[in-house]
Amino acid sequence: MQTPLLSTIMTNVSVISMFFLSGFNETVNYRFILFFLSLLCYCIICLVNVSLNVTIILDSNLHEPMYILLCVFCMNGLYGTTGFYPRFLWDLLSDVHVISYYSCLIQAQVIYSFACGELSILALMAYDRYVAICQPLKYHSIMSKQSVIKLVCFSWLTNFCIIATNVFLTLRLNLCSPYISRLFCVNWSIVQLACFPEQTAINGIVTNITIIVYFLHGAFIVWSYMYIIKTCVNSIENRAKFMQTCVPHLLSLFIFVVTILFDIISLRLSSKELPQTLKNFVSIELLVIPPIMNPLIYGFKLTKIRKRICVILKTK
Repeated sequence: MQTPLLSTIMTNVSVISMFFLSGFNETVNYRFILFFLSLLCYCIICLVNVSLNVTIILDSNLHEPMYILLCVFCMNGLYGTTGFYPRFLWDLLSDVHVISYYSCLIQAQVIYSFACGELSILALMAYDRYVAICQPLKYHSIMSKQSVIKLVCFSWLTNFCIIATNVFLTLRLNLCSPYISRLFCVNWSIVQLACFPEQTAINGIVTNITIIVYFLHGAFIVWSYMYIIKTCVNSIENRAKFMQTCVPHLLSLFIFVVTILFDIISLRLSSKELPQTLKNFVSIELLVIPPIMNPLIYGFKLTKIRKRICVILKTK
């Protein structure tokens, strides 16, 4: 038999079909400035990522595994930011910051799969450089265009299914509050709204498995570069190749790890320990810094891409 308190909770649960993004409460006084800066940021992200993609696609000399992976990397950046910025820009100009239940879950799916996709592609890039430097004679047989496309498709599909499982498990939760203290939806924030902690046990288990899976991605990247550095120590040619093609990967990995760590820390700490403005800034770092910096790093550092961009600019 249900207690009066339980009946009241269940009644409240039934009326939650919209979420209020309370993180926007701190942006009301600066929303037009933030709108302009966010729109400018999104335009820059689209410009640099699309430019790099078009450069790689149109130049047949760049149709190599490393550049194919870079193209996919930029596409993933466009995918993640498109799942955030249009909605974010709309909310900045809106007086009521609400999002429907299912739209919230879709946004969580897109942003989480984007973040996990970043790490997966970095792992593929690390493997590509490992084979190129440590097993150069086998490179073209192992990293053919077909095998790279298969690896990318498998990686993306796996990421999508893992995150979809996490999001799907959220559907079964009874929620007691419609307020999310962020600028956008993430699965963890929705799970925290559950009325009954025992309901979230399965979510916690699957989340921990997901963390382990992507921790192994990171461990594989570290292992790959340990072998790469070991191989490069006694070879001038390999050292040059490392500085040319591996340093951009390591910079991208560093940026990704730093932004993810800050976001995880802000999620785990209570609202009393961090001001909302700082939490807002930290939460959108992953959707601002990597999508802008990654194509710039590769565009300036990789000789073939830099030369191709210079040729295009001169012709104009």
